[in-house]
Amino acid sequence: MQTVVVVPTYQESENIVRFLGAVRSAVPNAYILVVDDDSPDGTGKLADDAAAELGNIVVMHRVDKKGLGSAYRDGFAHVLGGGVLDGACDVVVSMDCDFSHEPTAIPSLVARIERGDDCVVGSRYVPGGSTVNWPLHRRLLSRWGNRYTSGVLRLGIHDCTSGFRAYRATALAAIDPTSTAAEGYAFLTELVRRLIRGGYTVVEQPITFADREFGTSKMSGAIITESMLLVTRWAAVDAWAKLRHRASKPH
Repeated sequence: MQTVVVVPTYQESENIVRFLGAVRSAVPNAYILVVDDDSPDGTGKLADDAAAELGNIVVMHRVDKKGLGSAYRDGFAHVLGGGVLDGACDVVVSMDCDFSHEPTAIPSLVARIERGDDCVVGSRYVPGGSTVNWPLHRRLLSRWGNRYTSGVLRLGIHDCTSGFRAYRATALAAIDPTSTAAEGYAFLTELVRRLIRGGYTVVEQPITFADREFGTSKMSGAIITESMLLVTRWAAVDAWAKLRHRASKPH
């Protein structure tokens, strides 16, 4: 299956070259799309140089820092619209550039798509999954946030905010990522919610998530707040839709 790895970047000059080399080694036949938000540290230029050396890498240079959700919307649209491959793409992989997602795990995610699943989430919170070098408060916040999200939205997924995923391209196109609105990690939850509501098969694959060694995290209080507010709003919308459906049934 033809695979494209989509990776958003901002201020990742210490990671980008090693990352692209590691992905090329892990999945030699895959294409890579780097979506750079005009990084002041030269990440985009380094990606261009690596693309010229490694081949089958496309670098999208965006103007200004627009956020994770926006980067994925543009990246997914470019891939699904044929901007990376001349032929059809079968699998789209999303992941971070800072080695918190291990490139050697890509083949195991893609293999689940080959066996018939529509989306495979690299999960920290299923048996066999773990986090490494995270402070206690961050682990607790992430676990609580994911439990709350999965519970109120009734998703049955342990790690709704994991960005390490493989999507069947046709399933991803069907839920139209360009019509989403979230910018932070809520964007990732929004995609899972749409897939499950659309009847697509979403499964979890255990991964080890390691905290970055180089560069700085993009997590912020505003991103966390956006995620919790949107999740609560989506839960209210779902509950209201269910009540209206029950009320419309003949008694």
